Amino acid sequence: MAIEKELLDQLLAGRDANEVFAKDGLLEDLKKALSERILNAELDEHLEDEHAEGNGNRRNGSSKKSVLTGTSKMTLSIPRDRSGTFDPKLIAKYQRRFPDFDDKIISMYARGMTVREIRGHLEELYGIDVSPDLISAVTDAVLEEVGEWQNRPLDICYPLVFFDAIRVKIRDEGFVRNKAIYIALSILPDGTKEILGIWIEQTEGAKFWLRVMNELKNRGASDILIAVVDGLKGFPEAINAVFPQTVVQTCIVHLIRHSLEFVSWKDRKPVVPALRAIYRAGDAEAGLAALDAFDVGYWGQRYPAITQSWRRNWQHVVPFFAYPESVRRIIYTTNAIEALNSKLRRAVRTRGHFPNDDAAMKLLYLVLNHAAEEWKRPPREWFEAKTQFAVVFGERFVNQ
Repeated sequence: MAIEKELLDQLLAGRDANEVFAKDGLLEDLKKALSERILNAELDEHLEDEHAEGNGNRRNGSSKKSVLTGTSKMTLSIPRDRSGTFDPKLIAKYQRRFPDFDDKIISMYARGMTVREIRGHLEELYGIDVSPDLISAVTDAVLEEVGEWQNRPLDICYPLVFFDAIRVKIRDEGFVRNKAIYIALSILPDGTKEILGIWIEQTEGAKFWLRVMNELKNRGASDILIAVVDGLKGFPEAINAVFPQTVVQTCIVHLIRHSLEFVSWKDRKPVVPALRAIYRAGDAEAGLAALDAFDVGYWGQRYPAITQSWRRNWQHVVPFFAYPESVRRIIYTTNAIEALNSKLRRAVRTRGHFPNDDAAMKLLYLVLNHAAEEWKRPPREWFEAKTQFAVVFGERFVNQ
């Protein structure tokens, strides 16, 4: 936002240049004036909404409130309304720290808002015209943080890691290409979740996954107990080359969804319970018998591609049967990674495509970071599964 020279001269008139940036100087005065302007704009909007709903609410003076900024303590005049329903967004009722506009911009960007939407929101709510370059500069500052986060040290061992991918459109060398965003979501020994990393790649394969696994190891991870994947090409060979004891498990939910792609819509409902008999079997032998029964049954004959898909992946379905029900539920229930993918797709959908890999990485990091703030508790099934992990994996799980 360009500021007119005459306005700057007016602001600087009679002031000592050395005091402009000092404590209680011009910048502090401007921050106070702008803050009070924003607070009054918020109250005006609140009163308009109240009047639209038939309430006769109106202004009722103001009250003083001291808030801490990055450099000093500032006393603001907080406007009030008669009904007491006004809760400022800039400075909440019980908030004592002045919010950083950068944080507000980053928060809106992390929720999937585009630069145009952020500009419109700030102008509509606060009457401030923020340039696209400023918003881009604020969000670009996140890239340094992304680099530090992507290279941070990891724990020694992770009981369970989900590896999944979504496709996004990214401009590359003058063309918009489909690229895969790979995410590693781990379950920690206490049941809480952590994102280990994000990787952007146009093609996958053993070399790519070997690089990812070596990166995880170089960052401090020495063991992964179970890796759950969706048939990612070259993954089993790569992970076992770096983590030879890791059990590679095909994601059952993805396998079921892949099976239903061969099924007409009207037949999907009865096919699901028929497949359930396979993955709910007591052991691998019973599961294979159920698969054979499905193959020769009505649905197997009608949709032979389903059986072929399960048999191709059977080597990495079998480990699932070695664990008790509580551990199976943790492996089978991929709600965490699904919810994560849903947030990412929602944010990506508003943009169409990204101008480069950095722009994609920046948004995905912010969305994932915002989602991680909501992870307060471990999965409900983890408390029982933790005991089973300790029994099945012994010291590998205990020595965390």
